[in-house]
Amino acid sequence: MIRVPLNPTWPQSVKESHHYDELELWGDRSSLGYAYAYRNRAQTAIDLVKQAAAPPARVLDLAAAQGNFTLKLAEMGYRVLWNDLRVELADYVRQKYEFGQVEYYAGNVFDLPTEKIGLFDVILATEIIEHVAHPDDFLKKLASLLAKDGTIVLTTPNGGYFRNKLPRFSDCPDPSVYESVQFRPNADGHIFLLHMDEMIALAGKAGLEVQRLSLFTNPLTSGHVKTEPILRVLPRSLVNVLEKATESLPMAMQRVVNVHMAVSLKRRTDLAA
Repeated sequence: MIRVPLNPTWPQSVKESHHYDELELWGDRSSLGYAYAYRNRAQTAIDLVKQAAAPPARVLDLAAAQGNFTLKLAEMGYRVLWNDLRVELADYVRQKYEFGQVEYYAGNVFDLPTEKIGLFDVILATEIIEHVAHPDDFLKKLASLLAKDGTIVLTTPNGGYFRNKLPRFSDCPDPSVYESVQFRPNADGHIFLLHMDEMIALAGKAGLEVQRLSLFTNPLTSGHVKTEPILRVLPRSLVNVLEKATESLPMAMQRVVNVHMAVSLKRRTDLAA
């Protein structure tokens, strides 16, 4: 993946994407908590894709923004379709491209046409479901884009995390009130943060079943609760040890202290016929 210098003439969305690349990929230490949390999330997502299917499986990278997963997976030998609402980001991703099979299709996830883009062995949707007003319909749409024996890989903030102040989707009588604000980027665009039980229930209603579900990234690793100064003096190796320790806690404790959730989903076997 090529490191692209900042171009002051870029659209604002591209400038913001470049800023996140500096944090996520290239060692900008201005927000270590964000960078560590991103790298945990990225490694978890990539590992789940690898477990789901080997190259040259076809992967849809949904709402892929600056294309870091798209390009990484393409370099690993996967055939990847980049997708995002912001069509202008595709040119930025192309500037970062080095090698591999990448296609581009901009658009709203709910409008993606199967007849044009086909079906996928893996659908990767990292940090997206929390930005939609109807996560139930979102999962049904993803299920419709799956090839036979395909897998959906999701990451999303954990709704049970003790600092979460957002409502449960299952407690909302009319999610349509949030339609006007869905798809907004970054944490300000979060609508619902799903709890583990909600994720399992929504998957079932979409004809899917959970294959793997894990919680990861604790408040120290993420820089929450004012731990950013501590991260600046702790060796990364020790941060990793502490991260693994919280991932080994009983699930009842993990639900409260771990920030993120990762899930892989497949079609329910009882519906396969």
